[in-house]
Amino acid sequence: MPDLTVVIVSWNVRELLASCLRSLFRDLGHSAPDASVWVVDNASTDGTPEMVAESFPQVQLIVSEENLGFAAGNNRVLRETLRDPAPSDGDSIFWLLNPDTEVKSGATAALMNALEARPRAAVAGAKLLYPDGSFQHGAFRFPGLMQLAFELFPMPEQLYETSLNGRYPRRLYNDEIPFPIDHPLGASMMVRAEAIRDVGLMDEGFRMYCEEIDWCWRMEEAGWRAYCAPAARVIHHAGQSTSQVPVASFRNLWTSRARLYARHHGPLTWHLARTMVRLGMERRMESASREMVRACGDVIHAWENER
Repeated sequence: MPDLTVVIVSWNVRELLASCLRSLFRDLGHSAPDASVWVVDNASTDGTPEMVAESFPQVQLIVSEENLGFAAGNNRVLRETLRDPAPSDGDSIFWLLNPDTEVKSGATAALMNALEARPRAAVAGAKLLYPDGSFQHGAFRFPGLMQLAFELFPMPEQLYETSLNGRYPRRLYNDEIPFPIDHPLGASMMVRAEAIRDVGLMDEGFRMYCEEIDWCWRMEEAGWRAYCAPAARVIHHAGQSTSQVPVASFRNLWTSRARLYARHHGPLTWHLARTMVRLGMERRMESASREMVRACGDVIHAWENER
């Protein structure tokens, strides 16, 4: 089996992280007992570092004095691990895993097998489930103007689950055969080291949100592919960290989208997207709190000044 390194970047979700690590080590014991597991704590104040050190001494723990964000937190481990070129890189895999996830039995092997069976596969995502076991979309098409429309304006309810909104048919998840996608949700994504060396680390200009989309987009442009492996089931307690700071998370999401659209779309699409975002934010401001009005103004400013 290839060398596996698991990286979890965490912020103030101590109990969820503990559940994540317990489920992870159970599954690693069956599939990759020699895997190394890293936790990067982003300046938590809830006792997370102490919990990890006491309950999971096998984890390699990095305690940051500041909140690095998702990209920089993961990059800290990737940069350290990939510092020296090694002949075994072609057999090395990284699993970026959120702390608000729980790994179901067999997920590790299913993700690794999806990559190993496809030499040009750079990324493998899991089938995500909500805590009650219901389906959660975990794979998406690269975003364009239609996805912005669904985010910003009322759209027919029956269209939200369709390809117009970047979704893949649910029937693809019902089989255990990996299927090609544009990008997985960053909550669980296994990445081939060779592809990381080819395209570079995640862009730390994306402090939160869109980092994995940009990364997969760059990989596709370099000739790599991403897949969803439905046999790999992972429970995702969505948004447990970001929900602690909803307005800041909203601002981060939309400023990150400005960076993403400016980088990956041409002038016409960028102009239309910028206009849509301005109209959508102005519409939201009509009934928003004072704090959210300021955040919407910051978003408009970010989109107007990204290029």
